[in-house]
Amino acid sequence: MKINRFALMLVLVTVASPARAETAAGITEPVCDAVLSPAVPGLVSAWKFKEGDFVNANDVILELDNKLETLEVERRKLAMENRKTDWEALQSLVKKSSISVKKEDLDKAETEFKIAVVEHQMAAEQLRRRSIIAPCSGYVAAITRDVGEACEEYQPLARVVDTRQCYFVSNVEAKAAGSLKLGQTVSLEIETSSKPAAVSGQVTFLSPIIDPASGLRRVKVLFDNADAKINPGVAGKMRF
Repeated sequence: MKINRFALMLVLVTVASPARAETAAGITEPVCDAVLSPAVPGLVSAWKFKEGDFVNANDVILELDNKLETLEVERRKLAMENRKTDWEALQSLVKKSSISVKKEDLDKAETEFKIAVVEHQMAAEQLRRRSIIAPCSGYVAAITRDVGEACEEYQPLARVVDTRQCYFVSNVEAKAAGSLKLGQTVSLEIETSSKPAAVSGQVTFLSPIIDPASGLRRVKVLFDNADAKINPGVAGKMRF
């Protein structure tokens, strides 16, 4: 039996050749990067943390002057408690069969109590707006106003970044991106001050659309950075 040597060599090369690895350049980003601004103008009255400090989600980083708002919350609280007492007193009278209470009086007392509750909540919200609150855990990367300085509404006052996990963001050619799947582990090579760091990450986002102008698809890979050896903002490469 004759063997077609060319066909045999083609089969052997096909079996031995591994799948071609794809590479894509990208940039790193912190998993949380929030620039914080107040919804109201005011004077910075206190720093609760300083630049470089670690904060937890919902920690107050800065406070604006809030004496009037604090007093208003207390006033509304007293009014709410007074309305509640009046309503409960009428309810108690209704339970006593010997004493007649008009239904409209009971309804009015209940409505006034509910209005007082809402007014107290509104005052508490006005007070909350005098604080700059961390939306996520992370490090205070910047504070732009010192105590005693004025600020306008929606003026950036602080920045919080969480670098314990980072994203590698890349725009990948559509054909190559077709081989990527959500949850897939890929290799990353990220630039550092000394030498490139080799890490692995997991694909967490694949854009549902392809940019018609460039033919690229946006991809995000999440990787751990608990040792802080990578500073977000540097470039790198992804291999898959």
